[in-house]
Order: sequence, then C-alpha cells, then structure tokens
Amino acid sequence: MGKVIYHIDLNSFFASAEVLLNPSLKGKPIAVAGHSRRGVISTASYEARQFGVNSAMPTAMALQLCPDLILVNGHSSFYQELSIKFIDTIKKYTKIIEQASIDECYADMSEAVTKFKRPMDLAWQIQTELLNDIGLKCSIGVAPNKFLAKMASDMKKPMGITVLRIQEVPTKLWPLKIDDMRGVGKKTAPILHEMGIHTIGDLAQPKNIEQLRNVFGKNTDSVIQRANGFDDSEILCEWDVKTMSQSTTFANDLTDYDELKSSFYQLSKRLSTRLQAESKVGNLISITIKYFDFSTSNRSKKISEYINNGDEIFQHALDLFDENVEDIPVRLVGVGVSNLKYKEDVQIQINLFTQDSSLYELSKTDQLIKELNKSVSKPILKSASSLLKKKG
Repeated sequence: MGKVIYHIDLNSFFASAEVLLNPSLKGKPIAVAGHSRRGVISTASYEARQFGVNSAMPTAMALQLCPDLILVNGHSSFYQELSIKFIDTIKKYTKIIEQASIDECYADMSEAVTKFKRPMDLAWQIQTELLNDIGLKCSIGVAPNKFLAKMASDMKKPMGITVLRIQEVPTKLWPLKIDDMRGVGKKTAPILHEMGIHTIGDLAQPKNIEQLRNVFGKNTDSVIQRANGFDDSEILCEWDVKTMSQSTTFANDLTDYDELKSSFYQLSKRLSTRLQAESKVGNLISITIKYFDFSTSNRSKKISEYINNGDEIFQHALDLFDENVEDIPVRLVGVGVSNLKYKEDVQIQINLFTQDSSLYELSKTDQLIKELNKSVSKPILKSASSLLKKKG
C-alpha cells in the first residue's frame, strides 16, 4: 500500500477557541480582530462567514457586511495551549507529523490505518476525539501526498472528511477554480486568468508552458506536477531536523512585498555566515511567517544539493514565500536550513561545466591506466602509462 497522508485542519480555530472561553458566543457571528492598527479580521465564525466576512478583511468592511458582528480580542496563549493538545492527540496515532501552522498539520498515517477495518474509521475517530476532548471541529483530507491532502481538507468544511486519490484528480481537482489551488496567491490568480487559465485543469495541461515560466519561474514544473496530483515534498518531523535558523520581528506589522523580500535576503545572508563559520551545509530549506494575530505558518522544501551560500538560500526561501504569501500583515519572518552536515562529509560531484576540466581529464587517464593494468604486460603498461600521463 502506498502512503496515506492526512491533512488535519481545525475549523475556524480562533473563533472556536473564543467560544470555548465564552460559551455565550456560540451560534453568533463573531470575528477575532487583530491587534494591528490596520484593523484586519483574523478569523470569523461560520455564522459570520454567511454574511461574507472573511479573514484578512478590513474590520470596517466586515461590520458593513454584518452589522451584528461581535468583535473579540485574541487570546494567543490559549490558542497555543489548544494547539499543543491538538498535536498531542495526533501523536497518539503517528509520530510522523509536520505542524504547518497553529491550527493544521500533516500526518503520515500509512501504518496507523492498517489497524482499522475501514481506513476512514481512523479519520472519523480523530475528528470525534478532537471534538469531544478539546471542543474543536476539524476537516481532514486523505491522500497519497501532502498537496492533495491539503486540497482535500478544504473541500468540505466544517467537519468534513474527504479522500482524494490520484485517479480522482480529473474529476475532483481539475474543475476547481485556479484561485483555490494551494500555492497560487491572490496576486498570481488574476495573471493566470488573463492567460486563459481559469481552473486547476487548465494549469495541469497548459497550452503555453513558456508563458507560465514568466509567472512561476523555476517552480513552473513543480506547480504543473501538483496540478496533476503529484507532490514529492516530505513530511518534516521536528525531531528529525538538525536546523540552523535566523528570524526577525518587525517593529510594525509589514504588508509591503519588497520590505519582506529584503528581510528574507538579510536573514539568508546572516544564516549563510553562521553556516560557513561552522563549515556546515544543508538540503532542507524552511521559512517561518508569523502574522499579526500570532498565528504561524511554516513551509519547507528539500533540494537536490547541500548548500550554505546566502544567495542560494535566499532564492529558495523566496520561492517558498511566493508560493504561500497571503495579503495579511506580518510580524515575524524566519529562514532555516536543516539536515545539516559538515561540508567535508558531503560528497561533492565535479560539475563539468563549472570546475576545472583538467580534473576530469586526469580521472579519465587514471581509469585508462587501471584498465590497462588488467590486461597488459608490465613493460607495455609502463610505456602506455607514460604516454597517457604526458597526453593528460
């Protein structure tokens, strides 16, 4: 059996937490307002969403849409407490867990599901346990990889359980609007619509890949792969990681892309200096984004080479940010490099296009001498070796 990945997403987490603190709010349109001077909604209850109130919406607009909206201040310490209980519940079933943010996680349930007569019984049990023991509703996406699991969990809310198999991608995933695809931000979606890409299916079978490269750059191929249901990103377990990271907290919450980009660049350079000072390299790049309401988003990707160069770290970190950026005020950003090894312990293959070709020629010469040694007499070998070395 292949991998079984769950994406478990707590429904309207902050609003649900506030109801736990004040049960009189149950069933009412409420919204948790951030502490930002910009006056932005952090999250809204499903009762408020029926009026069109959504996260990242200006508070003034939310009150226009729903005059009876009840605004509450956030309680970050209580949110963290509930988040710990949430993850502890999932740890009862698997240790392979990646907490993507305060209210969502990925979990490899490949082994856990085999203990149940029906695979979906595990998802139902987790959902029931979180509701009964903690008081939190959740939606669960079940799929063979992280991307499909995330997309599946968004399909039925609240309290949904959705299975999304590779063979179901054309019928369940492709009809969705391109705006709903994870990794396509609010700034990118309008550009894709102008290109005639309106659904995920349009992106899965693009008519002009080169035009897409102007939008997604080096991520183009991986974006198209995800649109087709394939994703090779791994679940990042906190105890498996040897990490070095840098982060910064802003004096005022930021929304300006260029300012955030500059911060990622400075952090990458500082991180590179630390890595090089300890002669370490890594191949797992991660970013942390903490928003104005103290909610946190963590994203990571594994790359093919071990690196410690600041420019390379920055480019990978920025790619992750571009794939996940939201139009929400940011209070902290961080960059990390994981799976660290000492540079001398990593076998570095010679790149024929960047390294001295004489090294390659020398290795060919040595190989020829070894082959001669197997089949040629010593006098002839001595003569041939001398000739080869002169030529090499």
